[in-house]
Amino acid sequence: MKQTRSLFRHFLKGHFLFIFFPPIVLIFFSASIKFSINEDDLNRLNLFYFILLLFGFIMVAFVVMSWLFFFRLRKRLICLQEVMSFSAQNNSLPKPISVQMDRMDEIDQLGSSFNWMIQQLEDSRKREYEEELLRHRLIANLSHDLRTPLTILRGHITRLNKESMSLEGQNSLTEMNHTITRVGDLMDDLFSYTLLTSGKHPFAPDSTDIGRLVRASVAAWYPAFEEKEIQLDVELPTEETFYWEADPKWMTRVLDNLFQNILRHAAEGKYANIVVDVEKEKIIIVDRGPGMDQSSYEGGAGIGLSTSNYMLNKMKLKADFTSNEHGTSIVIGRA
Repeated sequence: MKQTRSLFRHFLKGHFLFIFFPPIVLIFFSASIKFSINEDDLNRLNLFYFILLLFGFIMVAFVVMSWLFFFRLRKRLICLQEVMSFSAQNNSLPKPISVQMDRMDEIDQLGSSFNWMIQQLEDSRKREYEEELLRHRLIANLSHDLRTPLTILRGHITRLNKESMSLEGQNSLTEMNHTITRVGDLMDDLFSYTLLTSGKHPFAPDSTDIGRLVRASVAAWYPAFEEKEIQLDVELPTEETFYWEADPKWMTRVLDNLFQNILRHAAEGKYANIVVDVEKEKIIIVDRGPGMDQSSYEGGAGIGLSTSNYMLNKMKLKADFTSNEHGTSIVIGRA
């Protein structure tokens, strides 16, 4: 953008005139007095006071002009700063500021650039919102459309199970049925994650007894661990507990996802340790599986963990993962 006026050049020009113009006028005035007035009639004391008054006026004028300049500069900068601060405090885009196009000094150029940035951010946010709506609609449609062929495949597998076939064929049908179930679970996780990120999943934080909640979740999952022959080592204090400001349903969903991951990915370790540390206010879950970095047939795309992390962040909690070939440790605590 072309600059039509320099604020600081105007400031220097005005101060230059106030500093040098009065002495020049004084020189010419003194010269005229020398030729028109007799030197005997000139009162040197009055001339000294006149010169002193003139230079005092120059200094006062210099201070006043400087103060007015910086006062106006500060006022314009404060207006810009208030607009930025208001938007930061309210987590919203600021409103464009007024710019005088006929003046266009450095401050107006800054305001014009600021307005351009706001317009770019508004356009970007609008495009992001439209893309998000399109993505959510696409996921919902895919989740609905894919269930029909999966249901048809499951029906054919059920029909084939009634036919006589070799043991290898029966194993293949069992694996196909297992794969269909896994795909259905992944679609459910993806649909749930879409609902969460779009703000359509109800969120009701409340003071939650974590010890009691973990105990109920472990009791609900105990038969599943027992069926997989996983040794469950549980340390849940009965007399002591602590409270988090969390949604009980969301917290239960997080634990369900972590326990389900143990059954899917770490069942071969045949061990799980679940601890509620009341003193440190943490939930600790440990398994002896192959680790998160090891590829697994049921590894998936991590949608379940993404959903859990999103829920924890929303509840101002976090999960720290430590994983190697000897197992995985998950520590849930305050963010």
